[in-house]
Amino acid sequence: MDDTRVSGKAENHHVGAEKLQISMARNRQKITTFLMYKDKAEEAAKFYVSIFPNSKITGLMGSGEGASGRKASAMGATFQIDGQEFMAYNGGPTFNFAEGISLFVDCETQDEIDRFWEKLSQGGEKGRCGWLKDKFGVSWQIVPSVLGEMLNDKDQERSKRAMDAMLKMDKLDIKTLKQAYGKR
Repeated sequence: MDDTRVSGKAENHHVGAEKLQISMARNRQKITTFLMYKDKAEEAAKFYVSIFPNSKITGLMGSGEGASGRKASAMGATFQIDGQEFMAYNGGPTFNFAEGISLFVDCETQDEIDRFWEKLSQGGEKGRCGWLKDKFGVSWQIVPSVLGEMLNDKDQERSKRAMDAMLKMDKLDIKTLKQAYGKR
């Protein structure tokens, strides 16, 4: 593949994206998240696999030498985060992430919450209620598994206390949530 760069026009990025999708044809996962970056697909994929266990880059597309003879970054990447397939592609300056879509990380322990919160927010922006944006603009929710159980409790008063506690937090704290939930 040549080392042409995507100009941001729809007709230019579709050709490379189709090649990336074809490379995923062997993937048995029915639905795969496809992340379109301005120009940091390879960097983002490497960042994510460095954070999560059971993660790896499974393919790079379009890497090699650029016109100047320098090593060029890949136009696209396929990777796994904790065994789940993702695709990333450089689409040019017209592509931006929005908070309407986020990646939800289910955490069993406070150590997991702390680790993912700190690593994913490096160079990004920490938000409220367990939300953050990474340095690439992707939104994440770092949430303890127990919160879902609390919010779905038949006892609406207990659920409300857990929700009220969560709404006051940035990074979610399991101990504080449990204390609020357990009060009588």
